[in-house]
Formats: sequence, C-alpha cells, structure tokens
Amino acid sequence: MPVRIEADKNLTTAYLSGEIDHHSCVFIRDEIDATINRLAPLELCLDFMHVSFMDSSGIGLVMGRYKLMHSLGGRVRVRGVSPSTMKVMKLAGLDLLAKIDCKGDIK
Repeated sequence: MPVRIEADKNLTTAYLSGEIDHHSCVFIRDEIDATINRLAPLELCLDFMHVSFMDSSGIGLVMGRYKLMHSLGGRVRVRGVSPSTMKVMKLAGLDLLAKIDCKGDIK
C-alpha cells in the first residue's frame, strides 16, 4: 500500500512509500483527503522517508494537500525527502508553502 495514515484531532501523518506517480497519486490523494475532511487536523505531515521515486505528480500531491489544509486553517509539513527530491520541491516553490525536512534532518 503506497500510504499508511495515522491521525488524531490535531495531527494527521501520511507515511508514503514506493513510487509516487500519476497512477499511485490518485489513491494516495483520496485516502489523505478523506482523513483530512473527516478530522480537520491542525497539521498534515507527509512522510517521504520510504519513497523510492517521485515524478511531478508528487509535487501536485503536496500542493493539493496544502490548498486543502490552508482552506481548513491548517498547515503542511513534509519530511524525510531525499536531497534530490528536496531540490525539486524547492524549485517548485513548495518550501514557501510547507516546512520541508531532508532525510538526514529528521530527529
């Protein structure tokens, strides 16, 4: 399964794994959005620690969840991204929307 979600009232964490591409993104997005809409958490954490590949669909995934969380008054954090994925996310401007931590930055 490409996403495992842990949630409580204030924090929803989506643990992503495998490849994030056009095909997997639909399922991931639907699962995360259903949880967010049900719980309206204050923060969404997208954990990329076990993602082996990401195409532009991953950028869209983060941007879309940012828009949803922003509409609910919440925020997004992205953690566990590889250095190369971090570069792509920064080029896309995601670091202006969400706090992003590289794999080596996680405590």
